[in-house]
Amino acid sequence: MPSPTEISVPQLARLVGTPEAPVLLDVRTDEHFAEDPRVIPGAVRRVARTAESWAHDYSGQRVVVTCHHGGKLSQGVAAWLRQEGAESAESLEGGHVAWVQAGQLLVDTSKIPRRDERGRTVWVTRARPKLDRIACPWLLRRFVDRDAVILFVTAAEVPGVADRFRATPFDIEGVLWSHRGERCTFDTMLDEFGLESPALRQLADIVRGADTARLDLAPEAAGLLAASVGFSRMYKDDLAQLDAVMPLYDALYRRCRDAGDETHNWPAPGKPAGA
Repeated sequence: MPSPTEISVPQLARLVGTPEAPVLLDVRTDEHFAEDPRVIPGAVRRVARTAESWAHDYSGQRVVVTCHHGGKLSQGVAAWLRQEGAESAESLEGGHVAWVQAGQLLVDTSKIPRRDERGRTVWVTRARPKLDRIACPWLLRRFVDRDAVILFVTAAEVPGVADRFRATPFDIEGVLWSHRGERCTFDTMLDEFGLESPALRQLADIVRGADTARLDLAPEAAGLLAASVGFSRMYKDDLAQLDAVMPLYDALYRRCRDAGDETHNWPAPGKPAGA
């Protein structure tokens, strides 16, 4: 059982990928990171020995820190974070090793694009998104980089903006992060980042069905298509639309993860209509 300043692997796994996920800091040594250059989804690498110089950056936030085995590095950094005003700061019980042994989701950091001076990944795609160009930012912010910057520009300007602003283009032809055959960009991101889970693969079927007019792929695809078209008509500002639709993808993910077999019917079985 974890101490009051620790969080267990199952407890953290329930939070990863949700709006309630804490800030995740990976403070493994370079040697341990070289042995397994993957991180818990959304985690950012920080140097433990300099924690006193950056711990104040997380004042007021909930933070979980992980090192190799959950020992002195993560517990020491968590203590510094609490000292500098973090809302809460916990170390992961058993550390990275326990997370891997439990078969939890990991992100291949070799596929994460360069970060800007503020530590954010920067992505660019075509304006007026509906499906894939909303689903992918949701995936990025929930599982790769919670602060990912998404630039929406006219289609013809995507390559130029990518070059000038050192942004990573996605969901356009001729780039890594795009459709591959019948699979859409959301699928590509799951493949490249190594994000392999039944829930995310089920969500990918829903996204692909809605995005490629294959509504037979998942019963939820038609509903996602209808809602996405509606949201695109409600918002002129693409970033406002993205913010508004994030909870829809949160809900779909939670259904896929926790309630895939749950149905609803009225009247309830054994209860006459109007009772």
